[in-house]
Amino acid sequence: MDPLDRLAEPGLDLLRRVDTLLAAGAPEGHRVWPLLRRMQVLPGDALRSFLDLRPAPLAGAGRTVRRQVHGYDHACAALTDPVLWSGPAAASYGQSRAMLLRHLDEGPESLVGRLEATASYADALADWVEGSRLAVARALADVIGSAEAVAVVTATSVTGEATHSGPSSPGGAAAAEIAARVLAVLCVAYDGAETLLRQWAPSLAESPWRPAGNRSRPDGGALPGTRATRIGW
Repeated sequence: MDPLDRLAEPGLDLLRRVDTLLAAGAPEGHRVWPLLRRMQVLPGDALRSFLDLRPAPLAGAGRTVRRQVHGYDHACAALTDPVLWSGPAAASYGQSRAMLLRHLDEGPESLVGRLEATASYADALADWVEGSRLAVARALADVIGSAEAVAVVTATSVTGEATHSGPSSPGGAAAAEIAARVLAVLCVAYDGAETLLRQWAPSLAESPWRPAGNRSRPDGGALPGTRATRIGW
């Protein structure tokens, strides 16, 4: 259980009340408006969705992907075994074997390179989730103990219905302020995820099979084994 888990129950209760007051509107020109337009969701629903993000499954996925590299190591070892025959067929086989070895494990565009990049991307996402959950927990701790939270609770009944609501009411203004603080942190978190995707996208692209020369059938089709292979997250 991390800090966000410990604050989830009181945080969701407070933001449920905030959502109720925001349904009646927010003060004109308040900084919450651009955040609401960008997120397209009220803070309570935004937090509820974010709580489902956990770093452990992503870190586990990275470890699982890395274990696949051992299978490629065995394949490469088999391809490097000495060939005890000679002639044109052996030479052709040797050329094809060298190309396959490069495709399997030579540089970042090889299959092993893509696997390692995929695993590292999963690790980066796990770190992002962990750091983002901590940032959201800090934001919740701040708003739960704030004067705005007292105003929101005062303005709502036990059932969560607003007793005196509206953009100009004390409860409405406090709800807008709390919503702005929470949504601002969530916006930064999701910006971080988009940045990671842009940074890692080139390393997660297709790893196509590129045979040397122009290998094609007389009918113009590609020879078996020339289909592109996609390894990515």
